[in-house]
Amino acid sequence: MTAGPGARPTGGRAGVPRTAAPVPADALALRVLSALLREDVLGLRTRSTVEERPDGRWLRLGLGSRTVALPVAEEGFQCEYAARLPLLEVDGAELGDLDRAVAALAGLADPEDGAGWRAFAEECRQTRATMELHERSRAEVHTRLADLYGADPAYWTGPTATLALDTLAAYLDHPVYPTARGRAGLTESQLHRYAPEFHSAFELRWLAVPAGAVTVHGTEPLPSWWPSPAWLGLDLEGDWRTLPVHPLSVGAPLDEALRATGLDGRAVLADRPYLTVVPTLSMRTVAVAEDPGCHLKLPLATATLGLRNRRTIKPGTLVDGAAGQRLVEAVLAREPRFAGRILHADEQTWAHAGHELLAVLLRRYPGPELERPVTVPLAALLAPAPGGRLVIDHLADRFHGGDPVALYDAVLELLLDWQATLFGYGIALESHQQNTSLVLDENGPLRLLYKDDDGPRVHADRLATTLGELAPAPVDFDDARIFGTDDRPLTDLFTTITGHLCTGATAFGLAGHGRAGLGELLSLLRKRTAEAVERIGPAGAPLRAALLDAERLPVKAMVTAGTLLSKQRSGAADINKHYTDGPNYLLVNGSTHTGRGSHDHPPQDRPR
Repeated sequence: MTAGPGARPTGGRAGVPRTAAPVPADALALRVLSALLREDVLGLRTRSTVEERPDGRWLRLGLGSRTVALPVAEEGFQCEYAARLPLLEVDGAELGDLDRAVAALAGLADPEDGAGWRAFAEECRQTRATMELHERSRAEVHTRLADLYGADPAYWTGPTATLALDTLAAYLDHPVYPTARGRAGLTESQLHRYAPEFHSAFELRWLAVPAGAVTVHGTEPLPSWWPSPAWLGLDLEGDWRTLPVHPLSVGAPLDEALRATGLDGRAVLADRPYLTVVPTLSMRTVAVAEDPGCHLKLPLATATLGLRNRRTIKPGTLVDGAAGQRLVEAVLAREPRFAGRILHADEQTWAHAGHELLAVLLRRYPGPELERPVTVPLAALLAPAPGGRLVIDHLADRFHGGDPVALYDAVLELLLDWQATLFGYGIALESHQQNTSLVLDENGPLRLLYKDDDGPRVHADRLATTLGELAPAPVDFDDARIFGTDDRPLTDLFTTITGHLCTGATAFGLAGHGRAGLGELLSLLRKRTAEAVERIGPAGAPLRAALLDAERLPVKAMVTAGTLLSKQRSGAADINKHYTDGPNYLLVNGSTHTGRGSHDHPPQDRPR
């Protein structure tokens, strides 16, 4: 953090533009301290008291003989307050350095959680280095993208250009996880080579595995570019399958996986790299350069969004993703008004050799439908494009008469209608801002493209009633947590994904960039949400109660579950579905934007 009060960015309520962007170290400190407050680490949110000081509001927490104080401003998106200055006060001493602040908090935590705090401190250091790398690299990358695809991203059409929009999105922070730009254990040169923010191409490695050791799913033939062992220069007898391997997984991670599966000495890694690919926003998923409508999702021996959020691929998630796609398509078959407007990647072709580092998903995108349109991940809308304007501004100029709010409204109408319709069938998807894309052209209305449905929540009884014989059985999925008979997992997932990540974060972001007033945007969001809930009739009652009328909303506690605490300590059955709560920014009376809540209304106990 930059020393001296004159160098600190002024804090402000969410939706109010700051006078200057903070330097990476300060920006990261604000995000980290805000996340720790939101997740109520050490009781920062629920056990603290408000102090009004000459420079503004502080939260003060007493921990025995020790005190912690944090300067805050009213926020309203998932928490009443956010950190106002990049500093923490401990026992009266200001800690204007994030490393020292995290170390001080770790010293106040339960010693049993020490390993998690040390891991989080390392995440912070990695993320700061990555953010500084981004600052140095962004201008050159933007120039290269403009040279390759043109100056205006509203005309970046087709599946190859979509990868450039992924690159723009990769420079943005995650709406919830503060250190999302860090990737555990990767060097700067590896990021340049393999991370989406640098838009680099590279070649894959390939592993030949005895056919009997590989589980294969899918009826479609493999693409013509999929290599045989002979094509890779391997002279092998018998029946073999080839699996692509990300270069970052070659070496100790791959060797360990082969030993664990008994394939050490049997599987053969080809010496020659083959198949040029380009990373997508998720990094572990790469697009085939010569066939960009085909993506390969490959396990990586790294972690993002938390120490325990490994980028490997558990074989069961391949089963769940394919079953999730079939479930979505079963609903689409019953809902003709969405025909042609909701698109989905094909995720039925996959293989694994019994280990989370020996797996691949071949994702195929709809071909002709995506050749001419602009396909933009939701995560890219608020990203700066070459020249400095936001991606959404460029898209609004071409498709919505220069009005970004009109484009946002069009997204809300279709997205909320579709997700509420799924809820009516008893389904909630984990279709966050990376897994949801806008498909825009001048020959028809907005469409949405989805992928990666391996983590839904399903109300078994309602699904059986609404889909009848088309309803999949729990046995079609691998994860037993997917099916239940309670609406709470569905309303939690709908709220945290469709609500916070896909629609709420965009509203607060547009307001923060001065595109409209926060009140106007939230009123629009509530209106479209209410319309979508009303459209599904009585089935929408749980969603209305949990999202539109509740005093507080579930909020992802990703730092707590992903890094700081072990699963035994946090009680998180699923680290991506572990919740605290925060104010409801959709309440009609608008009181959720006053900062009231965490001190007047302690959080409700939520299932861990």
